[in-house]
Amino acid sequence: MDSLKLGIIGCGGIANNKHLPSIKKLGKAQVTAFCDIIPERAQKAAEEFGASDAKVFEDYRDLLKLDLDAVYVCTPNRSHSFITVDALRSGKHVMCEKPMAINSEEAHKMLSAARQTGKLLTIGYQSRYRADSQYLKRAIQAGELGEIYFARANAVRRRAVPTWGVFLNEHEQGGGPLIDIGTHALDLTLWMMNNYKPRYAAGTTYHKLNKDRDTANAWGDWDVDKFTVEDSAFGFVVMENGATIMLSASWALNTLDVEEATATLSGTKGGADFHDGLRINGVKHGRQFVEKPDLKSGAVAFFEGKASDPQMLEQHTFHAAIRGKGDLCVLPEQALVVTRILEAIYKSAASGQPYYFD
Repeated sequence: MDSLKLGIIGCGGIANNKHLPSIKKLGKAQVTAFCDIIPERAQKAAEEFGASDAKVFEDYRDLLKLDLDAVYVCTPNRSHSFITVDALRSGKHVMCEKPMAINSEEAHKMLSAARQTGKLLTIGYQSRYRADSQYLKRAIQAGELGEIYFARANAVRRRAVPTWGVFLNEHEQGGGPLIDIGTHALDLTLWMMNNYKPRYAAGTTYHKLNKDRDTANAWGDWDVDKFTVEDSAFGFVVMENGATIMLSASWALNTLDVEEATATLSGTKGGADFHDGLRINGVKHGRQFVEKPDLKSGAVAFFEGKASDPQMLEQHTFHAAIRGKGDLCVLPEQALVVTRILEAIYKSAASGQPYYFD
């Protein structure tokens, strides 16, 4: 197969700061089509990252008429589902940004379309590709932690509310930090546990700091009239095998215990966390031990000729799968479970009762 031909739908921050630079640096594909509801934004992205003959569109359906190998869906959460379904049915493979969809019903539509068309669908959970995540996954697969029965999924910021785009718009996004950054932490945790069968979930959401002013926020004060999503959310998830996951997600919380896209894992043979770099703990020769692997020296080249940058590895994995030279790392079936659990936490918070899965 010659150089892959790609299309980008949604030319905002995630496209310009994550996908497009990595695709360009990888150098094995050309972005030949750009689409955004703001044409000037698509044109700017095309000039910086596109092929010399790249086309620009305002309507994604026009882009899907082109002969492309794959498209990237980098739009607000509400439109992930219908754009992805249309793209798959037009014969394209799809990389959709996280979360998979705004709710489980929409995510099921995406999975069904992928199965019906036979096209690849993956979701942009790049935290799996970090060097620490890759190392820990291999350790877990080797049985070093044993059966993992307790975990914390951590996505907590002290004051880092995104004030641009539609992040604060509940209609467009479906929620706040839980669906935005909590989704990364939950995905990473489930992947490490290799457990995708939830039994029930209980959750709470808070709107305690939305109306604050003089906030010392990392990106400036937020608009109190537009901040319609939660500022914090917490979930308690019990899996079918009895394992427990505690999920914390916040953009603004009065705490010094801040971590994002990390997990704390406890198993029958050992545990792991990312509190001070990756730490693996256990008991050996009658003594407790803590192992801190050196992930800066002697890094594994996860693919030929390239360093193990997580965003580059994400692109390489997707492109290799398209070429039939490897498997996807993030499967849509897995991402669907993440969406189901997030939805369950929101439903539990609204009802005040635990949510039981079918």
